[in-house]
Amino acid sequence: MMEFTALPDLASRAFGGGVVFSNDEFFAAADHLVRPDPPGFAPRTFDHRGQVYDGWETRRRRAPGHDFAVVRLGAPGIVHGVDIDTAYFTGNYPPFASVEAVELPGHPGPDELAAADWVEILPRSPLKGDARNLYPVADRRRFTHVRLSIFPDGGVARLRVHGEAVPDPELLPKVFDVAAAEYGATVVDCSDMFYGHPQRMLMPGLARDMGDGWETSRRRDDANDWVLVRLAAPAVLRFADLDTSHFKGNAPGWAALTGIDAGGRAFELLPRTALRPDTPHRFRLARAPEVTHVRLDIFPDGGMARLRLLGRADRGFLRKRLGR
Repeated sequence: MMEFTALPDLASRAFGGGVVFSNDEFFAAADHLVRPDPPGFAPRTFDHRGQVYDGWETRRRRAPGHDFAVVRLGAPGIVHGVDIDTAYFTGNYPPFASVEAVELPGHPGPDELAAADWVEILPRSPLKGDARNLYPVADRRRFTHVRLSIFPDGGVARLRVHGEAVPDPELLPKVFDVAAAEYGATVVDCSDMFYGHPQRMLMPGLARDMGDGWETSRRRDDANDWVLVRLAAPAVLRFADLDTSHFKGNAPGWAALTGIDAGGRAFELLPRTALRPDTPHRFRLARAPEVTHVRLDIFPDGGMARLRLLGRADRGFLRKRLGR
């Protein structure tokens, strides 16, 4: 059950996710649900509506019904599981919740969402208070929005919607970052992730700090660390950004990039090249055929804030993922 949590959170504000409607947010705004940072809590911190919570909290329901919030996925895609996190909600968490999903084109408003044909991807299920409630999802259709319903009321700190991003190829430029998690790229293997998961290198935007990247333990042998990325689509690559921002005394000394095609053949994209600490680097890549995976080798170890691989993707592959 824990495996799906290694996949990106498609609802995260880091991808541009947002709460587009909630029927009640009397004590705490539903916007907290999609914040990328872990929930926090300061006891005995009160405002004019009571204890301040880092989450969504509705008033005590005195009439039949239930509360709900609609979330626009920042990265539309295939949902593998949901994490309904009730951190710090103890006597005020909802005892049950369900999740529905829908795929809609464009930018639908509340009325269009209310009239949509929603699909139940998590039936009404029990929740524990002050806990991460993890539920796998079997439906493998692509979705753009989810609706969290809580029964009958209460507080939820975060809603994580873990899965595979599936972009619309008609909305992508000819050349884009095919290593971006928001377009479906993912880390499939690595040598070490002692201080930070390599999937963070594929997240949007600049790294906030040294903890927002991939960092390995110190090597005491003659080998080197590496990570293997499956691209969002097979692509002919042109440029690479290797960003060591925030990594000063622990940046790699050198790096190299190798492309791997669908048949398993390897092509040198960037030979072993010196890196500078705390520096965004851009490199033109060697000409090579279309590749599906890229291996980043760092020498001998250290940290990398972001990895960007700019190239021309196979649109047919992306359309096939959408079933077009």
